[in-house]
Amino acid sequence: MKKIICITGASSGFGEACAYKFSVNNCNLIITGRREDKLNALKKTLEEKFGNLVHVLSFDVSDRSAVNRAFSSLPEEWKKIDLLLNNAGLALGRDNFDEASLDDWDTMIDTNLKGLLYVSKAVLPFMIPHRSGHIINIGSTAAKQVYQKGNVYCATKHAVLAVSEAMRIDLLQHKIKVTVINPGAAETEFSLVRLKQDVKEAKKVYEGYEPLHAEDIAEVVYFAASLPAHVCINELEITCLAQANSFYLHKD
Repeated sequence: MKKIICITGASSGFGEACAYKFSVNNCNLIITGRREDKLNALKKTLEEKFGNLVHVLSFDVSDRSAVNRAFSSLPEEWKKIDLLLNNAGLALGRDNFDEASLDDWDTMIDTNLKGLLYVSKAVLPFMIPHRSGHIINIGSTAAKQVYQKGNVYCATKHAVLAVSEAMRIDLLQHKIKVTVINPGAAETEFSLVRLKQDVKEAKKVYEGYEPLHAEDIAEVVYFAASLPAHVCINELEITCLAQANSFYLHKD
């Protein structure tokens, strides 16, 4: 029987790359996100290219009622979710604490932390009866070091790390794995969203070095997901060669 992989934030970036990676490895997918048109286009492409089934759920992870409605609507044959990839997340603004937008803070907390909690709580009832499953949470190197003008974004990723550790402890009794993957600088829509669609400034973030690519993270996610049942990677931190951590980045 093919595994069912549920990916949040699948319409672009890490989520989209992971959808391709799991599809090419013969998995059926539940893909979620806010941009239903992109999700439907991805579904069509994946089903035609790889012959696996894809189910689309369009909702905002920060909307608890919408999350619960979406997963309650799943047909019975889609409820045996083997892996949940909590990928949906974002950074908004890069401002000193006293100058930052409260709306940006709310959006980051609601998406990066509360969204992860809502989706995990909605999916766990499908895993627990089978005494198996795997939750992979996408964190950040910002979970390890706080940097200037990163304030609340860093706080949300520190929280993702803490929640992942707590989940791992509490879900031991159900034989459910929990992994957190902390990527460094990666060229996706991340900086474009953070800098509020300022294309010129977003491009500057990745000048002078080769950053991680979404496909790099997909490779690591798939590796963590494909280990033997008794093996769990608890945490991984991944950077490009030019980056040592949140502070040190060498540009040519």
